[in-house]
Amino acid sequence: LLLEDICSYYGYNQFLAEKLMNLFSPMEAFAFFEANETPRPVVIRTNTLRTNRRTLAQALINRGVVLEPVGKWSKVGLQVFESPVPLGATPEYLAGHYILQAASSFLPVMALAPQPHERILDMAAAPGGKTTYISALMRNTGIVIANDASKVRAKGLIGNIHRLGVKNTIVSNLDAHEAFPKIMGGFDRVLLDAPCTGTGVISKDPKVKTSKTERDFLAIPHKQKQLLLAAIDSTNHHSKTGGYIVYSTCSVTVEENGQVIQYALNKRPNVRIVDTGLGDFGSEGFTSFMGKKFDERMRLARRYYPHRENVDGFFVCKLKKTGPSPNQTSKKQADAPDGAAAADGEEEVIDKTPITDEKGNVVGEPEFGPFDDEADAEIIARGERRRIRRRGFDPKVVLNKPKKGEKKEKAEESKEGQSKGEESKEKKS
Repeated sequence: LLLEDICSYYGYNQFLAEKLMNLFSPMEAFAFFEANETPRPVVIRTNTLRTNRRTLAQALINRGVVLEPVGKWSKVGLQVFESPVPLGATPEYLAGHYILQAASSFLPVMALAPQPHERILDMAAAPGGKTTYISALMRNTGIVIANDASKVRAKGLIGNIHRLGVKNTIVSNLDAHEAFPKIMGGFDRVLLDAPCTGTGVISKDPKVKTSKTERDFLAIPHKQKQLLLAAIDSTNHHSKTGGYIVYSTCSVTVEENGQVIQYALNKRPNVRIVDTGLGDFGSEGFTSFMGKKFDERMRLARRYYPHRENVDGFFVCKLKKTGPSPNQTSKKQADAPDGAAAADGEEEVIDKTPITDEKGNVVGEPEFGPFDDEADAEIIARGERRRIRRRGFDPKVVLNKPKKGEKKEKAEESKEGQSKGEESKEKKS
């Protein structure tokens, strides 16, 4: 009866309402649905690359803005209650002193805890709130690869990067599952704020109430699982300061959170859940749900709800990579030194951990300069030897092995030589 009342009163379809109700007791479920009817507070994040929170707050107060710190858990957030001017058009905004950003999206970056001079990947970066926060914490040092599969959203990402004075970021428009780690890898830390059903931000997007069906809760978690495996395989387990992956969604359903993490733990025994560093803010992750058992360390993950913490519904989990990814290619491919593609339906895993010298330093490429064909040929040959060595083969044996076409030509030449020899013998006789 309560389920029917919620569907008719708040406008949910029965499938989604039942799924959300299973997360809470009946009284708390009612509080959750009620909280989704009111928007969350407007929050801005101070850009510490340009100013500090105290200076920014004073400047906005002088313009008549009513605000206060977002909470003890954040040092850069400001909660705005009233503003006589649009927050997206103040001189401070245009100068890049702050960005409009939901308080819950601070949390994945705080859990990632980026360090200066690291190499970091943000797999789904647009519109840039988390990316620019990462760069601010790194003080514009190191490298941040900000990737987004949508070219339209990537344009907004570029705009925010320029406005906020970020200088250590490279924007890419790639399919994260395909591009990472097959093209690029060896990152100290990877942030995956995965695309989701948006059940945590219903107050911003009421269409979610009726648009999400059972099909969505099968297709979207499948994509999230593939992206998380790619994030794990793109991380450098040898990193002296990192080796961490943070997975987050703006959804509250277990299918997109706990089950995705458990899938990754089953597929990648070289990772384990670690503490997010967010303290007691939020609720512990589920270790069991509706008869399903999860890893005991899942309690270290954090869940956030609008009716409890007054932030968007969110999930944050931090993983530590402890070793190289297992080779999941077929035996046929493993026996093929020429790097043949994996058989249909099988997943190819390439661990892009950087090659190090005897002292443990990463072997880098020379700086960009004039083109030198001879030097380039040596570098290409060296890279080819490294690629073969990473696959577990001896470069000398593989490179000296004749190719299929050469074998055929040599076989035909030997046959011609034998036939000519027989003809000369017949003539002599």
